[in-house]
Amino acid sequence: MIATAPSPPVASIESERYRFSVEQYKAFRRDGFLVVPGLVSAAEIAELRGHTEELMQGRLPEQRGTAMAGRVPGGDTGTSIQGLEAPPEHLSPREKADHFLRIHMLHRKLELHERYLLHPRVLDVLQALIGPDVLALQTMLFLKPPGKPGQGWHQDSYYIPTHPDSLCGAWIAVDDCDELNGAMWMATGSQHEPVYPPASGYGFGDRALGDIPAIGGASNPDDAQNDLAPIGARYPNVLVSAEAGDVVFFGGHVLHRSKRNFTEDRFRRAFVGHYCNARSFTQWGADADHDDPHAAAAVDPVTKGTNGSHILARGDSHLPFARPRFGTPCAALLSPEERRQEHEYAAAMMGDTESGLMGSMPTDPDADHDDDQGTM
Repeated sequence: MIATAPSPPVASIESERYRFSVEQYKAFRRDGFLVVPGLVSAAEIAELRGHTEELMQGRLPEQRGTAMAGRVPGGDTGTSIQGLEAPPEHLSPREKADHFLRIHMLHRKLELHERYLLHPRVLDVLQALIGPDVLALQTMLFLKPPGKPGQGWHQDSYYIPTHPDSLCGAWIAVDDCDELNGAMWMATGSQHEPVYPPASGYGFGDRALGDIPAIGGASNPDDAQNDLAPIGARYPNVLVSAEAGDVVFFGGHVLHRSKRNFTEDRFRRAFVGHYCNARSFTQWGADADHDDPHAAAAVDPVTKGTNGSHILARGDSHLPFARPRFGTPCAALLSPEERRQEHEYAAAMMGDTESGLMGSMPTDPDADHDDDQGTM
């Protein structure tokens, strides 16, 4: 564990927040995604890139004394793990770099991953898009070495269900990415589609709709075997090129994909976090190593909810939440009173009985509303 830094005063947090424009907000609602240029600094990208290179070579302190086995180096599928095993020692540096494709949930093991999951400027944007209350759910480190495949059409809410559905991804470009090294493609406007449920196996969807078809092959890069491909084809497909430090935000319903890294010498690395509104309920992503005696249970024994496994990043929530293991400043470390002070509570609109005009007043859950302040 690292020492917990003191939380900055609420007023300081508010005054330093990154604010994007009304046009950017409208673009996200219209297109289902938004690229915010340069949101993460060059120094931070250098740190992420250096960390990633150390991880790929198995040189992190947490990787010492571990070794991964059982996969042919250079295979197309890569490795998706939540551990920190090092590549086999006998591999060359290039073979070690080729050994990983993506790694999940390292924010539960490494301080750096927790810190970038809770990056203040990323959270600033998320508060405007899905907040004001933000729950941090998942991290993924995509490495995508030269020659590695992409991921076929899919919707993130198919894999991570939240109720109400407020899922949003934040994709930090660690390397410049373009069509050659496998940048993402978005089906612009497809955020209005429901989440298509699986015909069998793992996955979630909007089964309450009477005529929704079940699908197979989600994420399969072969369009002929992916039932979402013809749905994605209905929309303008936009290549989402990005420079290192840009952050791509995209909703859980929008269809997206990536293609192969066609280059011989360029990685397409990205640090990805997934978030939802902290008032949304989820049963995804229980933390098997959850051992914080001051936090909520990792899994609620009655509802089977897993909100207690995930970190309250901003705002407040009536649902359980976890605290950051490495002390990264966030809302979960604030007192209940400090979290309340960060909010501007909604105003109740009331009709004036004499003028007939609408006015506003602060909400008060304990107030007697059967008075003469207004009428409907």
